[in-house]
Amino acid sequence: MTGHHSPADSDVWDPFGTLRRALWIGGGQWAGKSTVARLLAVQFRITVYHYDYHDARGHHDRRIARRVGLGEPATEPDPDQVWVHTTPEEMAAATLGGFPDRFAWALDDLRALVSGHPIIAEGWGLRPELVAPVIDSPRRMVVMVPTPEFRRHQLHELPRAASLGHRVSDPARAQANRLARDRLVAEDAVRTARRLGIRVIEVDGSLDAAAIARLVADHFSPYLPEQDPKL
Repeated sequence: MTGHHSPADSDVWDPFGTLRRALWIGGGQWAGKSTVARLLAVQFRITVYHYDYHDARGHHDRRIARRVGLGEPATEPDPDQVWVHTTPEEMAAATLGGFPDRFAWALDDLRALVSGHPIIAEGWGLRPELVAPVIDSPRRMVVMVPTPEFRRHQLHELPRAASLGHRVSDPARAQANRLARDRLVAEDAVRTARRLGIRVIEVDGSLDAAAIARLVADHFSPYLPEQDPKL
């Protein structure tokens, strides 16, 4: 059964205290969140929850149920309708509108996650306004977003960064729409994070992943164990 879950309800049931102790990396797509989380996992022996992986693979049944509950077809929507014939503004609004339910599914995953190490949850669906009611300090979260210039650089240097993953009638328009949608969603995360006093890191390519990971580790330092001396 699905439905809208308010952030105020998000910590009603947390049997292992995971949500209270977790650290969070949110923000825009292609900002290096997963890479930074993996580096921190090795350096500090922490457990990472990759939101994007679970959202794409572990929540499929819930996504179908949500569509049915909204009166939409159970099947995946036509790629052309999604990526070519929808404006970036409409795409961004639909994405942001779906995040609260998807965040509730992620919280279910995290409540069941038991680890002897600190946990970092990372992913673009971990929005500042949804995470804020769960954490006891803004320092438990950081928002990473790529600058538009860095995103354009990625499109030229990383083939997978330019891949839409769907067959459409107008690939150039679909890609432009996706980039514009991602920018709007990232800008929303930045505005909200700053309003809530959550740190924003803009990734412009001037620092490599290891340097960004050091910034994030410093930000999270009150909650991290000692770094493994062998690393």
